[in-house]
Amino acid sequence: MQNENAVTYGLVNKEVIRPLFKPSLAWAAIFAVDLMILAFGVYCWSYQLEWGMGVAGYTPPVFWGVYITTFVFWVGIGHAGTLISAILYLFRARFRTGVYRAAEAMTIFAVLSAGLFPNIHVGRLWYVYFLFPYPNQRLLWPNFKSPLVWDVFAISTYLTISSVFFFVGLIPDIAAVRDSNRNPIIKKVYNMLCFGWRGTDTQWRHYMAAYGFFAALCTPLVVSVHSVVSWDFAMAQTAGWHSTIFPPYFVAGAIFSGCAMVITLLIPITKIFKWENYLNILHFEAMAKLCLLTGFILTYSYGIEHFIGWYSDNPYEWGIFVDRATGQYDWIFFMMVACNCVIPLVWWFKKVRTNLWGLWLVSIVINIGMWFERYNIIASSLSHQFDPGSWVLYVPSWVEMGIMVGSFAWFFMWFLLFVKLMPAIAIAEIKEMIKPPLSTDTEEAA
Repeated sequence: MQNENAVTYGLVNKEVIRPLFKPSLAWAAIFAVDLMILAFGVYCWSYQLEWGMGVAGYTPPVFWGVYITTFVFWVGIGHAGTLISAILYLFRARFRTGVYRAAEAMTIFAVLSAGLFPNIHVGRLWYVYFLFPYPNQRLLWPNFKSPLVWDVFAISTYLTISSVFFFVGLIPDIAAVRDSNRNPIIKKVYNMLCFGWRGTDTQWRHYMAAYGFFAALCTPLVVSVHSVVSWDFAMAQTAGWHSTIFPPYFVAGAIFSGCAMVITLLIPITKIFKWENYLNILHFEAMAKLCLLTGFILTYSYGIEHFIGWYSDNPYEWGIFVDRATGQYDWIFFMMVACNCVIPLVWWFKKVRTNLWGLWLVSIVINIGMWFERYNIIASSLSHQFDPGSWVLYVPSWVEMGIMVGSFAWFFMWFLLFVKLMPAIAIAEIKEMIKPPLSTDTEEAA
């Protein structure tokens, strides 16, 4: 945090709470555009519900495409919030203080976005309850040996624990919003949300104990949830998927894309709300370094994945990797490599890593590359299976792409509402970094 001596407790409250309940013209314009894009996505989905899954670009044997690609992408985005908030809290990393609240919110909204796609992918939305593991009216149970059922447990658990962890961390800051607002209705609502928080010693001791407990509980979820998602692929016999490297490969990619998304979201917010005292280049540089670390793990995984395919001496397995680089999906493969492995290397240069434009643009490139990575895994393996007679080229339809774009609008809608209703920076933890107001010049000199 910059200018610690100039920042007071009152100033933190004032500057962080200032944007709340006051929609600016810029915010309203962005929100309106976002709602229009979301409306187009809803139209595409309603069109699919009316005319069936035939309007999607699926070509047998390719029955997984943009929907599952985007599902895996959003689950991955949701990982960074738990990493930044829980794991870095346990390690007492100071740079997390400014970024973790928005990262936690990003986790919740990303998982909500991911949850849309199993429903969309089913086609007949009114039968979606068959996905859940409870006896239905036909007395049928889902197959618990299927990784798709494991997804239900993993993601619902992740969403529940992450939501509780997020809300517990918000309680003192909700009380700060309550105390700074004069509207009696808003005060009453926020007083209910913070359970009448008064900041007593007993409340703080219980709060810190609960927060530490949930941080420890959330930490294994970073590894477990995306590992379970990777088993959707690794447990299949499809060439290019059946590999034990998928769990660590997917987890590294999730953290990589999630940290990039945090940078993408927070740089504009910092500038718009003038929060440079609390979110500055030191925070973003630390996030970039974390991206560099996970990016190298991801690049190593790409290399090992191809080495395993070659070393296996299995013509079907190796044929998939050759086709990815030289076949009809070659441009997707090279887009993935360029965005995830090559372009982020510019962050090795401090001038780029400490330049907001350099950080923001590269973070967007990373997220584009990570979407293409999931598409490369899914589409290339399904369209190039064991029998050459069944090889096809899967091309997404406008309906699929419209729904995919609509999911981004859905995510940003929730995030835009969040920054106007809740403090996007942790007020209580920012205050912990400020010198106590009782200290005097005499004491400092001594």
